[in-house]
Amino acid sequence: MADPYFFGYGSLVNLATHDFPDPRPAVLKGWKRAWKHTDLRPVAFLTAVPDPGSEIEGMIAHVPKNDWAALDEREWAYDRIPATSSVKHPVEHEVEIAVYAVPENRHNDPNNQHPLLLSYIDVVVQGYLRTFGEDGADRFFATTDGWDAPILNDRAEPRYPRHQQLKPAEANFVDDRLNRISARLVQPA
Repeated sequence: MADPYFFGYGSLVNLATHDFPDPRPAVLKGWKRAWKHTDLRPVAFLTAVPDPGSEIEGMIAHVPKNDWAALDEREWAYDRIPATSSVKHPVEHEVEIAVYAVPENRHNDPNNQHPLLLSYIDVVVQGYLRTFGEDGADRFFATTDGWDAPILNDRAEPRYPRHQQLKPAEANFVDDRLNRISARLVQPA
């Protein structure tokens, strides 16, 4: 029987946000990342979107005893989709891999009422920096759509539930990359 794994491409790349065992870098082919809003949540968040010409780096990890309940609760606005044949990974035994994605008919573009959260971006980029280095974090920015959306600067009072404290170099990296892509930061009301 194949061991169950998930492929994470956002906050699940940051190992400080979960304790699932056997995390390993991996690549998901045929998908891209996008910042989207859905009526299921008040703010925008990352989702995977099918795109035959794309691939994204991320992290796989084991789901012990096939107990998806905690992860399904964490990712409750997403559907869990089988993705085994689309993931390139270093695990040598048989695995079944799922990816979480918001159904396409539930996507909306982020806007001022439903912005991206800087605290969420911080968590994701911190994970990419720690796993893939600066080049990998740059690839995260390059392979993610939706950076034209407003970004709520909530770093001082994080609204993202799994926010992490960034080291100064990590915060500087995030700020520099957002500046390079002319991201539009807005202040909390």
